[in-house]
Amino acid sequence: MMRILFRVLGLLKKYWRWLFLTYLCLLLLTAATMFVPQFIGMAVDNGLHVNSTTLVVTGDMKLLVYYGLAIIGLSLLRGLFSFGQSYFAEYAGQKVAYDLRNVLYDRIQRLSFAFHDKAQTGQLMSRATQDVEGVRFFLSMVVVRLINLVITVIVIAVILLRMNWQLTLISFACIPFIAYIAVRFGAVMLPLWTKIQQRMASMSTALQENLTGIRVVKAFSRQKLETKKFDEETQLLYDPQIRTARIQAFRGPLFNVLTAIASALVLWYGGMLVINGKLTAGQLTQFYIYLSYLIPPVRLLGPHINMTSRAIASGKRIFEITDTESAVKEKPNALVLSNVKGDIKFSGVNFNYEVANPKKPTSNILQDISLEAKSGEMVALLGATGSGKTTLVNLIPRFYDVTSGSITIDGIDIRDVTLASLRRQIGIVQQDAFMFTGTIRDNISYGAVNASDDEIIASSKTARLHDFIMTLPQKYDTWVGERGVTLSGGQKQRLAIARTLLIDPRILILDDSTSSVDTETEFLIQQALRELMKGRTTFVIAQRLQTVKDAQQIFVLDKGKIVEQGTHVELLKDSKIYREIYELQLKAQEEALGSEVNR
Repeated sequence: MMRILFRVLGLLKKYWRWLFLTYLCLLLLTAATMFVPQFIGMAVDNGLHVNSTTLVVTGDMKLLVYYGLAIIGLSLLRGLFSFGQSYFAEYAGQKVAYDLRNVLYDRIQRLSFAFHDKAQTGQLMSRATQDVEGVRFFLSMVVVRLINLVITVIVIAVILLRMNWQLTLISFACIPFIAYIAVRFGAVMLPLWTKIQQRMASMSTALQENLTGIRVVKAFSRQKLETKKFDEETQLLYDPQIRTARIQAFRGPLFNVLTAIASALVLWYGGMLVINGKLTAGQLTQFYIYLSYLIPPVRLLGPHINMTSRAIASGKRIFEITDTESAVKEKPNALVLSNVKGDIKFSGVNFNYEVANPKKPTSNILQDISLEAKSGEMVALLGATGSGKTTLVNLIPRFYDVTSGSITIDGIDIRDVTLASLRRQIGIVQQDAFMFTGTIRDNISYGAVNASDDEIIASSKTARLHDFIMTLPQKYDTWVGERGVTLSGGQKQRLAIARTLLIDPRILILDDSTSSVDTETEFLIQQALRELMKGRTTFVIAQRLQTVKDAQQIFVLDKGKIVEQGTHVELLKDSKIYREIYELQLKAQEEALGSEVNR
């Protein structure tokens, strides 16, 4: 716990100048505050005179005005120093929060698919928002106030001891109890705050998942089920929050009682000292004001410890992400891959998702994969769901790293080149093309932000998308909704093809499934894909007969192994598994094409 706390505090090191200004203002604020009771005490003793016989109060008005103006001046200074302390502390805290958010985002961007396969979006969002805010609040508020508490206690204790040590000891009798209760409550609150942060993240995950899949929810009329699930998540969050509120509600009145006891002791013993002439009325007033300055910071020790506990819990969750090492690492002196021809070779490749976790041994997803694709060839991958097709193509851009064996491009091991240069050579068109919120132009030029309008239009024409775009009111500046909700599946796929064409990759990875689109759209997509594949080495997760027929090589996978390979004609003649796939999936397409031709 202390290691996390010191690490959180270390985040301020970069902004030590602002921290120095914060504490300078804090010291000046404390000094100005300490003089106020002095002037009030002197005003009572020197500016007011009580006739002990007649009990008539007389005073020196000039002196009272002087003390009043002095107190007003000190208040103005206190306001100035308080502003400086708050502003500089908040500036430092906000800068740390800014840095943390960027570090978190950068780390999340750089982590491999292996991390994102297990991470929940809501959890990551919670750490980048609520947890960062927990750390910011601690650094900008709690740290300063805890230092202020220490300084205030020391200064006031010295002043009061010099005034009357017996009265000081009596007035301080309740302070240890107040401090103990505050610390004790803080210890109880730490696990509660950790639980609250975790459950808040779980609730965010449930909300994010529901909003993302809202169309599925409505399509299946599962609103009641989703409402119930969300209610369960909020109940899990509600319980520790209510317990926290109960503890805090109990703590407040307890502190009030202890504070009242301390005040009563001061009035009782201090009053006797005034009656006996050992203390003046002004000194007792001064003493009481100093004590009133001391109690609130001590009472706030509990909430500050709560916020410290929350910051530790938040810091731990943040550092879990920032300390996570990517399973895919770039070598220190990695080469820049350029002038690529596109010869790709898999040599004895094995892959296991759980290789980094020896406690959960599993069999390899891919086993002894060896294949070679020459520059400009199309390689089709076939197999049942779960056979390893997608995993295999995901190894080429190093979304995952092989467990053993190697993958080379033009004879260079892909682990020896920079990730950026490797992925610049690879274009990926998936069945479910992701669209970012923005214009059509923004989405097409996502991988080539400096592309000219002519280049964007040329790629759109090749992808058979330009004519559709020109029918839109704002053409290329038309805004697409979140995840491209305003576009059809075929339009999104053609846009993804245009986006890939614009970066002009030497290697392509395609999912050619077009089963969810109409015949005309499928024809347009197939035309666009043929243009896209010209002269490029292409790996296709094949589900269309025409793609299979056009492929120079077909590899049939079963349970992570290549069980058959050859051309369409060769496999149809000699292969058992391929013939089964053909009979079940491809023959119907061939017959449909034949009937279309006969018409």
